[in-house]
Amino acid sequence: MSQIIRTHTGLDALAAMFARTRAEGRAAFLPYYPVGYPTYEDSLDAIQAMAAVGVDGFEIGIPFSDPLADGPTIQAATQVALRNGVTVRRCLEAVRELRARGVGQPLLLMGYLNPLLAYGPDAFARDAHAAGADGLIIPDLPPEEADLFAKACAREGLALIFFLAPTSTDARIRLVAARTRGFIYVVSVTGVTGARATLPPGLGDFLARIRAQTDCPRVVGFGISGPEQARAMNGLAEGFIVGSALVRAGSESVDAVRHLAAQIRAALG
Repeated sequence: MSQIIRTHTGLDALAAMFARTRAEGRAAFLPYYPVGYPTYEDSLDAIQAMAAVGVDGFEIGIPFSDPLADGPTIQAATQVALRNGVTVRRCLEAVRELRARGVGQPLLLMGYLNPLLAYGPDAFARDAHAAGADGLIIPDLPPEEADLFAKACAREGLALIFFLAPTSTDARIRLVAARTRGFIYVVSVTGVTGARATLPPGLGDFLARIRAQTDCPRVVGFGISGPEQARAMNGLAEGFIVGSALVRAGSESVDAVRHLAAQIRAALG
């Protein structure tokens, strides 16, 4: 895989990513990986290794004590990261370091609301942009209460991603489509994150309902764990996120993360 060169920032970086994957006739692959697991250096090495095999972007996890959207694998990993002393500021340093190492893919910081409120929405958006991040994913921030972060991200040109779940009404789909910036994070199941053996049977219908309301890119998360499920995303959604399976590989070695990411990327064509 050729190295992805960073030529755009923020929302423009995501638009360029989707334009490239659309031209290649495939879904975008965005791994999730938390800073600080199993060590700080290992986490950066794992992300750099995935970048080298040609993944399309990243969801960079900010560890939190009560990650309500995450299943047991990611919960356990982020607790390790917290014990390793990882803070919000350390995660911003990680983004800066990854850019210094030549990682060119879009980097989206995924973190829960309370630590980011404590940091300050304006300060966090400013510092995230300065570090080289392209957007924020805040699972417990509903769009109705997101004005402070939305304004801060808009000033910095950052994406701000909101979620839709299978229980979402058409009105909810329209609301999220109007307020999200970058893409819609499509939760594939009514549950928490975690690797699953098969894709939920109603996913195609749910994605079609979203497409009927908006042209915004749809990125599927929760439950995608391997090459076959990833291949099924081609033609179904504009992108997908793999988290728990890669975090589990990270408990073995950086090479295990690289190997799984390379398998998933190769399956897309």
